[in-house]
Amino acid sequence: MLYYIFRYLNDAFDVPGAGMWGYISTRSIAALILSLIISTWFGNWFINYMKRNKRVEVQRDAATDPFNTNKVGVPTMGGVIIIVATIIPSLLFGRLRNIYMLMMLFSLTWLGLLGFLDDYLKARTKIYDRLPSCLKRISEFYGTSETYRQKNKNGLRPLFKLLGQFMLGLGVGLVLWLSPDAVVHEGGELIKSTLTTLPFVKDHNLDYAGFFGFLGSWQQAAGWAFFVLVATFIVMAVSNGSNLNDGLDGMCAGNSALMLLAFGALAYFSSHAVWAHYFNIMFIPGSQELVVFISAFVGALVGFLWFNTYPAQIFMGDTGSLAIGGTIGVIAMIIHKELLIPIICFVFLAESISVMLQTSYAKRGNKKGLKLRMFMRTPIHDSFRITPNLAESMTQQGINISKIPFNWIRGCMHENRITVRFWIVTLLMASFAIMTLKIR
Repeated sequence: MLYYIFRYLNDAFDVPGAGMWGYISTRSIAALILSLIISTWFGNWFINYMKRNKRVEVQRDAATDPFNTNKVGVPTMGGVIIIVATIIPSLLFGRLRNIYMLMMLFSLTWLGLLGFLDDYLKARTKIYDRLPSCLKRISEFYGTSETYRQKNKNGLRPLFKLLGQFMLGLGVGLVLWLSPDAVVHEGGELIKSTLTTLPFVKDHNLDYAGFFGFLGSWQQAAGWAFFVLVATFIVMAVSNGSNLNDGLDGMCAGNSALMLLAFGALAYFSSHAVWAHYFNIMFIPGSQELVVFISAFVGALVGFLWFNTYPAQIFMGDTGSLAIGGTIGVIAMIIHKELLIPIICFVFLAESISVMLQTSYAKRGNKKGLKLRMFMRTPIHDSFRITPNLAESMTQQGINISKIPFNWIRGCMHENRITVRFWIVTLLMASFAIMTLKIR
């Protein structure tokens, strides 16, 4: 919005200083600063609002969270702070006619609403406490009080969450396929491209359409169809990985900010003809607006850490975690760097894989009448805060701890230490991902 106002003032009246708002650096820094201010100011108001309305945590699992004493009564749905603090600076400093900016705003809003619905349904578990006393007595007489207390305790059904993520991924893929504004500069002209950056390889790009050479004239269409499927998978996978990573104070917000910094650098390189040529990557005109959005996003996440570091004053909930991961996936697809996700989002990947391995291994044991575990607890960050009481409890349940393949990943670490070490891992992997541009 301000971009167009200042451009008009510069072109029509030559107002001193108005021209600087055309630079990506100026608008990105302004978006970062404003998002920090909004997230800290709005965050304080939102926390007080949630406490007044009793939208708070009412129970924690002491077995997996030995430092849970300060977390009962902490508000949730903190993702609202992140989303508001990202959208407002993006609207003010971004170019709203840019297809990529519009995609990012829609993706963040869509997944934020999906997560908000899930968090809202979970908050409805306290419906019993809000019933009139006469209805409470009736429910107790008929033995239904527990039903009221447990209603919707798991929030939105997983199938509905996956469907919402699927629809976004499908939409992103189709927009990148069909929109005339989503193009790549190759060979001196703007073209639609199914190429993606391939790490560690001298010939730096992989063409999805190349897998379908046997289809003849249908090759390009098949390549785009496959591209859409990849976009759908990426959005769903990264969104759920982020959701699993949101288990410790400051964990998801800190990791995501570092990941976004890496993608911000890649987006800037991709949008700049000189840098794109230097790194031998695709030149994607218009993708510089992603830098403005990412700057606002990083500022919102850092501002959220003001309240979310241990001991947390608010939790982001699915409102934040689903939106963060899915949005990162959309950014990767826009700049055609989705194959770098396993490196940059290594922590999200590790969390997801640990859960999948644990689930499949446990099911295999159930079929044989055994209680098998791959890890002490999953997502994997929970394995680093195993208490002696939990280990003893697992033994009493018939789980042989000595037979767990990764039973060495355990210990009653303070969650601050776990969180910071995960941040360090993300920083190393994000730096390595940038370095792969020169490792060929």
